Parts: sequence; structure tokens; C-alpha cells
Amino acid sequence: MSRIMGKIFFIFCLLIVKCSCKQTTQPVIVEGETSLVTVPEFNADSAWQYTAAQVAFGPRVPNTKAHVACGNYLAGELKRFGAEVVEQEATLYTYNQQPIRAKNIIASFNPDNPQRILLCAHWDSRPFADQDPNPDNHRKAISGANDGAGACGALLEIARQVGLSQPATGIDIVLFDAEDYGTPAFEQAQYGSGHWCLGSEYWAKHPHVKNYKAKYGILLDMVSAPGARFYKEHFSMQYAGRLVNRVWDTARALGYGNYFIQEQGNAITDDHLEVFKHRKIPCIDIIQYDPNTHTGFGHYWHTMNDTMENVSKETLKAVGQTVLYIVYNEN
Repeated sequence: MSRIMGKIFFIFCLLIVKCSCKQTTQPVIVEGETSLVTVPEFNADSAWQYTAAQVAFGPRVPNTKAHVACGNYLAGELKRFGAEVVEQEATLYTYNQQPIRAKNIIASFNPDNPQRILLCAHWDSRPFADQDPNPDNHRKAISGANDGAGACGALLEIARQVGLSQPATGIDIVLFDAEDYGTPAFEQAQYGSGHWCLGSEYWAKHPHVKNYKAKYGILLDMVSAPGARFYKEHFSMQYAGRLVNRVWDTARALGYGNYFIQEQGNAITDDHLEVFKHRKIPCIDIIQYDPNTHTGFGHYWHTMNDTMENVSKETLKAVGQTVLYIVYNEN
């Protein structure tokens, strides 16, 4: 490398470091009070790349090579960001009693701090495109770009920022497995409609730390689609209404009110219910809801069309920056 090229490379590295550590300070007015908080700048480009990297492995269905490879990638990135990582493996059973090797990935920052916040998402993708308009696709696994990978991409970017600048509280990021193995529509007549959230149920019953507690939890699910709207999910309001209102008011104060709708949505069975049921941690669900579709979700939900075309940097930014403000403004 020439001396000139060496100088150019050095300057380039400095720019990367400067951009990676960028912080933002601005007043946020929530519940009539103004507080000045300094938080890292959520990098939507990074979150998008983390999402694309997961999708590139192929469908992340338990008992597949793509699932193993992606799990190793997620754990490796979290370790690289400075977290203490636990890979919790277990044999779980699907709706038709087939065994699957599942892995919850738990990343802890500042693990000795007794004051903790839980952030979570599911990292597996659905084995069935049972909502696809083409019946020939119903037994095919989906890419799960928005449904799974996008939320994990956002949490990886949050983890990267937490690793660079620790907030006042300890942070646990849990990536749940086997959330999306619920009974497919074409099997429900025989098996019923349950068996969702297997990984979160296992973790909640067998946490990585004995008697694990957190002040509250925030679950991200389907948080990356273009133009996504997040209504106040019913169970979240029931069990943690004040936190829901705080998150939605913060989003509005940050300029993301067009994403976070100040109306109540449907009751949704999701990982946050297992967290509350077994650990008694008030946990809310930031999840896309579309009242104009028969499923309540996007038209690509549980279809072969849940690809990277349904991942938006703008939506990732709205969700990720809002969550960072909540985390860094916690005393």
C-alpha cells in the first residue's frame, strides 16, 4: 500500500468510527414533560443489511442447515458487539408432535446491573406459506424477511449501539426460536390452531438466569414493511398500558406518529404473552396491523412474497430510533 493510499485508508477508517458513534440530542416531550436525552443514532442501513444477511441463508426453519447457519451468525454478531451470549438449545414439539431442535439466543449487556430491560423478537421463519394465494405453495417455507428477519435486524443494530455506548440499565436481547411453527391452515381441522411461540414459552419457563426479572419487555414483530402501521395491541394495553402509551407518545414526539397509530388494535397471540404469563414481566408488542386485510397483517404475510421487497429502511428507522429513546431514557 502506498503512503497516499495509506492516508486515504486511515481517513476512511476515521469516518467509519465517527459515523458509528454518532449520537443525537434533542428534546422529547412525553406526557406533558420535556426531557433532554442523548441517545445513539439508529442506523437503518445497518439494520437493513443485518436483515438481508439473515434472508440470504434461506428459510430459517428448525432442523435445516439454513437455520443452523443463521443462528450461528446471529450469536456471532451479538458476541462481536460485546454481549455475553447464551445459546439455549432444546428439543421442542410441533403441532403434530414432530421434534425440532430449537435455539433461543440471549445477549446480555452489563449483566451485573440488577435493573434490566428485555428486548425480544423471533428469528425463525414459517415452514408453511399457508396464506399464499397459490395452493401449490402452502407446504413451502417462506423467506420471512419482514416476519422475523426485520425485527432481528433492528435488534442487532440496537445491540451494536448498546455495545458502543451503554445505557443506564442492563439490556437483555432475546431472539426466540420456533415462534412461527403454529398449525398451518390446511391442518387445523385435524390439529387445532395452536402451537405458536414454542421458543418463548420454553425460555419463559426456563430462563437463562434463575428467577430472571426485568422492569419491562418490548417485543418487535413485523416491524420493517414499507408503510407499516403499529396500533396499540390489545394484550399489551391490558398488561402494560402505561408503557404502550409511553412508547407511542415518544414515537409521535420523534416524528413517527404516522407509523405509531394512537388507536387500539386487535388481540394478537405472540411471544409477549409467554413472557408475561410465566415471568410476570409486563411486555408489549410492537407489531404491524392492517385493518384493511382479512388477516389483519400485510398481504404478503405467511406467503412466498415475504421477501426483501417488504423491508423498508424508513420503517426500521422509526421503530429502532423509538426503542433506543425508550431504553436510553430509562433511569
